[in-house]
Amino acid sequence: MKFQAIVLASFLVMPYALADDQSGLKQDAAPPPPHAIEDGYRGTDDAKKMTVDFAKTMHDGASVSLRGNLISHKGEDRYVFRDKSGEINVVIPAAVFDGREVQPDQMINISGSLDKKSAPAVVRVTHLQK
Repeated sequence: MKFQAIVLASFLVMPYALADDQSGLKQDAAPPPPHAIEDGYRGTDDAKKMTVDFAKTMHDGASVSLRGNLISHKGEDRYVFRDKSGEINVVIPAAVFDGREVQPDQMINISGSLDKKSAPAVVRVTHLQK
């Protein structure tokens, strides 16, 4: 009876023990080329989309919202983000990933603030949406 209870308990706990607890950027797939990035969302034609190039011209501390791909991990919480207009370094804490995995070929939305005090400018991400 005790043996059966131990076996049953081990089967209930096993999926949690084998679960992958690594979140963040998984570089298994290659990112799409910049000219092939299509976001799929169709809004009004006169709505202005924020791009990486436009974000780089904004003032320090400006709120930015970008749509594109995380293409590489530079260490700790630093990544390279790319959209059709260019690339920018971003800082994404592990808490922002919230256990989600992001592939380089997945289109994501990021929101945060522009930090121009560091060279080159970086976006400090507070929200990430897949």
